This record gives sequence, C-alpha cells and structure tokens, in this order.
Amino acid sequence: MSALAAARYGKDNVRVYKVHRDEKTGVQTVVEMTVCVLLEGDIETSYTKADNSVVVATDSIKNTIYITAKQQPVTPPELFGSILGTHFVEKYSHIHAAHVNIVTHRWVRMDVDGKPHPHSFVKEGGETRNVQVDVHEGRGIDIQSSIKNLTVLKSTGSQFHGFLRDEFTTLKETWDRILSTDVAADWQWRRFSNLSQVKANARRFNPAYDVARNTTLKTFAEDNSASVQATMYKMGEIILAAEPLLDTVDYALPNNHYFEIDLSWHKGTKNTGKDAEVYAPQSNPNGLIKCTVGRANQKARL
Repeated sequence: MSALAAARYGKDNVRVYKVHRDEKTGVQTVVEMTVCVLLEGDIETSYTKADNSVVVATDSIKNTIYITAKQQPVTPPELFGSILGTHFVEKYSHIHAAHVNIVTHRWVRMDVDGKPHPHSFVKEGGETRNVQVDVHEGRGIDIQSSIKNLTVLKSTGSQFHGFLRDEFTTLKETWDRILSTDVAADWQWRRFSNLSQVKANARRFNPAYDVARNTTLKTFAEDNSASVQATMYKMGEIILAAEPLLDTVDYALPNNHYFEIDLSWHKGTKNTGKDAEVYAPQSNPNGLIKCTVGRANQKARL
C-alpha cells in the first residue's frame, strides 16, 4: 500500500512587468519579476482519486498574479508576495499554505548627459533581488529576502595563508591574490503573524535590501581579507546590527579562481608572484564557502 506523503503545485515562471507613471513629473518607474506560486492543502484526492474538483487551475493562479499586480503595489516584493500568498489561503478554504517566490530583475535608470532619464533603463548583468514568502494558515508569514548573482572582483586586498597542511596539500600560501565571487546572500525575517503585520513593517524591506547590498560591496572592497570565511562573517554581523527584525543572514560565496600563468618558458618572462599581470580565469572546480550568521542567543547551525 502507498500513500501521498506530500504535495504542492502551482504556476512557475510567470513573467510580470509593471510600469508606474507619474503624470505630474513625467518620470516612470519599471519593475520586472518572475513569479512562482505553489499551493498546499486538502488536495490529495486530485493525486490519488483523479478528483480535479479540489484543483485551483494553474492558469487561474497565473491570472490571479496579473490581477493582483494591477490592483496592488508590487514593491517591495516582500509585501507583494505576502498579499499574493494571503489571497490564496483566504480565498480557498481547502488551501492551507501558499509559497510565493519572486525574482526581481535589476533595471537601473539610465543617465543621459549626466542626468537621470525619466523613462529609459539599463539591465545590469544577471543580478536579481529575490524573495521567498510562505503563508501558512493559522501560523503566520515567513519571509526570506535575497540577493543573487551579484558578481564582484578585486585585484588585491585578499590573502590566504596559515591553513592546515598535510600530505594532500599542494596549494601555496599567498599574501596577495585576486578575489572574485558570485554573491548569494539571504536574510530571514522574524515570522509575521499576518498580512497586517507585514504591511505595518513594509517600510523596512527596501532599506534592509539596501543595507545588505551596500554592506556586501563595501566590506568586500575594503576588508583586507584573511579568508572568504572571515569577510563574509563581517558582512553578516553588520547586516544583523542594522535591522532588528532579522533572525539570520546567510551567505554562499563560490571562489572564482584566477590562476597565475608561468611564462618563463618565453625568454624568461616573469609573470608570477609580484610580477604577475596575466591570469587564466577558471570555471571549475571552485571553492564554495557558506555560513549563517545569527544572533548570540540563537542556536548555531553549523
């Protein structure tokens, strides 16, 4: 005998673009998102009994996303996700949880002749602002905010030495190296009891994102890094100190390696150590360093 252990379903990769037009100033603001909504509840018979009467069609979910985007603010995305998730839990009595993932694509206002253009924008690489909103009936709303695919590099100000050495070690110690990574940063908000509480704190979401992004960039640039581990911990400490409603800050930083190339075979050309100028970027394998920074009274997750 078998039984359905878990199930959720919904609509993924819903592309949404919204423009806000300020009629007085002529300035326009754009937001582009990719939205996923997954529902849970009393839906097991749709799997086990071929009973579609409990299924909110995924096309209806898509249409709801569009209508909600028209009728409600889409920024900050934490608020939009909470509004969207709460709708499904309140609208359908047999739906007990809604999971909303929003990827906001980064459009930056274009400067023309040194002035911000009122309606033209530039898309900066693959960096996105993400949120995961989980609305559980009777339990509240969990929100995790994120920065993904923020690629950074510095050509000095990083070192790595004093690490454990044994018979498997070939890596040389270095006091000056290139440091590059694709930042994935997440910050977990304390659970909100309901949508009203999310709305009451909506003003916090954008400043927290700005703090997380600016702290990541500033610390990365200015820290004379002893290791990726030490630098990422400093980032987490600063972000937690800035926003008291955050429980944890997570970082996952791959090490994008740039290796020196020995060119001594060509007429004794010096290109290692202090003479290194030409490097070979590496795609893999790569180091991957992760950490969760929590508050002192919380149990560490190592």
